Amino acid sequence: MRSPKTFFQKYQTAIIHVLAWSIFFLLPVIFQQGYQDDRSRSVHSGEFLSLNTLTSVFWVLLFYLNTLILIPKLLYHKKFLWYFLIHLCFFLLVIYFHRLLFGLLLPDLSFVFYRSAFYNGFPFIFVVLAAIAFRAVSDKIKSDSMANERLKENLKTELAFLRSQISPHFILNILNNMVALARMKSEALEPSLMKLSSLMRYMLFETDEEKVPLKTELEYLQSYMDLQQQRIGSRLKLVADLQATEDWHSLEPMLLIPFVENALKHGTGMIPDPAIYISLKTKDSQLHFSVKNKYSNQEETRDPISGIDLANVSRRLELLYGSNHSLSIEKTDGWFTVNLQLTFKP
Repeated sequence: MRSPKTFFQKYQTAIIHVLAWSIFFLLPVIFQQGYQDDRSRSVHSGEFLSLNTLTSVFWVLLFYLNTLILIPKLLYHKKFLWYFLIHLCFFLLVIYFHRLLFGLLLPDLSFVFYRSAFYNGFPFIFVVLAAIAFRAVSDKIKSDSMANERLKENLKTELAFLRSQISPHFILNILNNMVALARMKSEALEPSLMKLSSLMRYMLFETDEEKVPLKTELEYLQSYMDLQQQRIGSRLKLVADLQATEDWHSLEPMLLIPFVENALKHGTGMIPDPAIYISLKTKDSQLHFSVKNKYSNQEETRDPISGIDLANVSRRLELLYGSNHSLSIEKTDGWFTVNLQLTFKP
């Protein structure tokens, strides 16, 4: 059975909103406002209570119209004139409906515009200010929460990215290959050393930056794939189509490599005719990245420190890009496919 504490934590925001609006709707009962003298208010107290209660529905609409649309779309973007005009139109609309309700509920009393504007002006201003304060505070809390979560995530994964994104076994195998190239006096030794040097420099120094140019990330990715191809040999079919026509964009370092490393970790081994296809395109400030590899359902012997799994990568993308990205992972007909689409931040 769910405990009251767990229930409150799950529906905390909804409960607070319901309580706040309940108090707001009870205010007319406690402090009844009218338009005539005390005797008139006493005679028509029920009608005035109904009038104020029905009018309060507009304040609920005004509050959520502000918090969900007007504040983020207009006020945050400094479109103050539009913000003012929309509120003016809304207030006049409230007065109009207030007059209609007044005529229905109090047909024997005369409607006075300035009194209606006066009594409705105070709750109108109060609700607008309350909405601005609520949105500002909630955004600040959300921003602080996300910042703290990013910090924790970065602290948790930083060591994994710098030490384990590239398996130590990969480095040792590459060095062994280079020893063999040196013994054969192969011309491939020098470019291999340059690629390994570039790769290590990126891992140890440039990953300290919050963002790196996409061009730099792709150079690192290409060096990594070239060295892996050299290590595994011709039995691996590794096809990469990197069409970064907008390579001036920036993104977080080592954001793409986990998908390639995962493909190499699970798409080679004892798999017959291993093949990996990698595609990257950029268009209209969007990145489309796809990695496809053969996989086997048999149990694999994994390097325990050979990078982070895709669940952590997905979590990192969620923290960094939120709704500005989509990640799909599929297993069909012996192929493991990852598709990533994200919008570059300005």
